[in-house]
Amino acid sequence: MTQTSTKTIDDVGAAHISTTGESAPPSDLERIDTVDIENYHGLSAKIIVVYLSICLIGLSQLMTLVGAGAFARDVAGPLNGISDSVWFAQTIAIVTVALGPPISQAADLWGRKWFLVVLTACGFVGSMIVARASSMKMAIAGHAITGVAFSVQPLLYAVTSEILPRRYRPAAQGGLNAALGMGGILALTAGSAMVKDYGFRSFYYLIASLLAVSSITCALLYNPPQRPLQKSLVTSHKLQRLDWVTYFMLIVGVVLFVMALSWAENPYSWKSAQVLAPLLIGSTFIVALLIHQIVIKKDGLFHHDLFGRNAFRSNRNFSLALLVIFIDGMAFFAATNYYPFEMSILFDSDPVKIGLRFSLVFFAAIAASLLVAIYSSITKDVRLPVISSFAAFVAFFGCMSSLTTGSSTAAWIYPVILGLGLGMSLTCLVTLAQLSTPPHLIAVASGLIISIRSLGASVGLAIYTSIFNTKIAENLGKDIAAAVIPLGLAPESLQQFIVALVSHNNQALIAVQGATPQIIGAGVHALQNSYLRAFRDVWIAAAVFSAVATIVACLFVRPSTITMHVDAPLE
Repeated sequence: MTQTSTKTIDDVGAAHISTTGESAPPSDLERIDTVDIENYHGLSAKIIVVYLSICLIGLSQLMTLVGAGAFARDVAGPLNGISDSVWFAQTIAIVTVALGPPISQAADLWGRKWFLVVLTACGFVGSMIVARASSMKMAIAGHAITGVAFSVQPLLYAVTSEILPRRYRPAAQGGLNAALGMGGILALTAGSAMVKDYGFRSFYYLIASLLAVSSITCALLYNPPQRPLQKSLVTSHKLQRLDWVTYFMLIVGVVLFVMALSWAENPYSWKSAQVLAPLLIGSTFIVALLIHQIVIKKDGLFHHDLFGRNAFRSNRNFSLALLVIFIDGMAFFAATNYYPFEMSILFDSDPVKIGLRFSLVFFAAIAASLLVAIYSSITKDVRLPVISSFAAFVAFFGCMSSLTTGSSTAAWIYPVILGLGLGMSLTCLVTLAQLSTPPHLIAVASGLIISIRSLGASVGLAIYTSIFNTKIAENLGKDIAAAVIPLGLAPESLQQFIVALVSHNNQALIAVQGATPQIIGAGVHALQNSYLRAFRDVWIAAAVFSAVATIVACLFVRPSTITMHVDAPLE
């Protein structure tokens, strides 16, 4: 029977001293290649409890994210801000993009634990603010503060990978994504029932309690050993290692760029100063950021070891993963924000039934993530699942673009296709990126991956909102007018009729002078067809983006570092 190696990074460091006569400086301790050393001693209760606490944080976060999209109109309606409801999900995405990479880099220097604990507690505060909101500004601010909790998302993926052998990373990511799926299911089933019976505030109180429990659980149970840089560097040196210039350019560039896209046609035109000014300034900062990282700061946030040839990476996987996961974010937000919306317009206004429809996405995602975790752990293949996942996205968006007012039954089936793709994509893309990354950069790599996904979500949502609003502005009024005026509705009553129809206000509809049941029925039919064309353009755009990702995914190569080495053992 072969004896398992029990070498640690300190043993390897000692070997380095004996062979070279020099000790590695503290800043280079994590760069020592130990990937082939099998230091796994079995699955202990401590590892299981830590893993479950991380999964609980992920579950709570996805409940928040799904609620911000699926229940946006339920929150905005009572607060008289339907036109601004897009900002609930946008603020979460923007904060994740802006803070995720800096938090990931700082966690390598100060450790993971207190970032997880404190920032998750910020989610509790933000959810309480939304639950008690008396205006749209207060609700948007609450979502922005909740978004601070999402900046630790990269650490969730990093910690679950670090405490288990590299060979088990697909399983670790699959389990975490299954927990995320459960969060989506809870939001769409229990959350929908709560919103229907008690209003949106009860749902956000539930979110707040889960985030509080998550934060406390992590504080009590997650006690990892200090990382080499955490022990070897003093605070002043740690602060110097942070990439402050990049953080500033990233935050300013992303916030202004996404703000401009979100305002385009909602409510400002593309040519307005409100859109062009932040768009140009934001783009300038983003270009400056890229130049700074490529030419000046080679060991900063976009560390060149993530993209260059080294012992851990001799292929293009990480660069490709950034592009593909950007489109993954675009695809996810298209479905999260527009599938429930379309169901409410075409088939059913009951939030519980709409939630049940969309919850099928997460049931399928859980099954797919677990199956692909088993498949990839055994075969060491993560390329085929990624290709298959985006092919599933293309199929889903293609099916949705063909939807009609008579396709209610089919609309129950299509979310399963999306869920299968979603369960495979995130599990394998994070695994691919991490296995192509030096261990000392795994948190930074995870931060970039998750933040780029959030950036894709934010940019995608802004694009889809612009497409949708442009189409509605072009067609809704004239379609309804063409349907109801020939039936006898007075032109001077048309505006009142359209407002009541769009807001689903039956009492206001009945109060419109001359609005007979026949006229109301014709107006509803015209509204549905007008919305259907706008939704179709959104789905086609999402399908095109997903098709590009499918082609790019074919360029991935199989990682060569799927071993039994544990990068950050707890035992």
